[in-house]
Amino acid sequence: MTPYDEPFNRFASLYEEARRAIPVDPNAMMLASVGADGQPSLRVVLLKDFDARGFVFYTNLESRKGQELLAHPKAALCIHWQPLERQVRIEGDVERVTDAEADSYFTSRPRGSQVGAWASLQSQVLPSRELLEERARDVEQRYAGQDVPRPPHWSGLRVVPRRIEFWLARTSRLHVREVYTREGEGWRKELLYP
Repeated sequence: MTPYDEPFNRFASLYEEARRAIPVDPNAMMLASVGADGQPSLRVVLLKDFDARGFVFYTNLESRKGQELLAHPKAALCIHWQPLERQVRIEGDVERVTDAEADSYFTSRPRGSQVGAWASLQSQVLPSRELLEERARDVEQRYAGQDVPRPPHWSGLRVVPRRIEFWLARTSRLHVREVYTREGEGWRKELLYP
């Protein structure tokens, strides 16, 4: 294991533990972005891939988060696995995944989710629920009997970490906090006070 791989291998091990212990959405993570006015915004997204390049989720790029992250390509993630009393915090730069990566993931989604990616004008005002359902029916009719292609405004974003913190609960709130900070091709590892 190289100094470059260490935090990613550690995350992979924890993630497998979480997948075994948490039956619903062990890949849920908080994503923070910032708008042009400096106002942070936060929401839950699903981690869909990770490796030494970073942590990937998918979204409508015309949504609030998509626009914020493309305009200000820095983000923070927080994954909290309560049953394990563990947390991972990630901060870094944001980049788009390749079209090939986005296409591959899009084709793996259920058809209803593919249709929804076309039907939803994510983050825009929705005058009525009926309008959304009508838009979904229109998309389903347009692609009846064929594969639903990935919309051009829908893709993946990768958070390329500069900092990864692993948190472990301990009694008396004397928690363990270990932080990895990127230094060149490796990482500096330090303990933090809880």
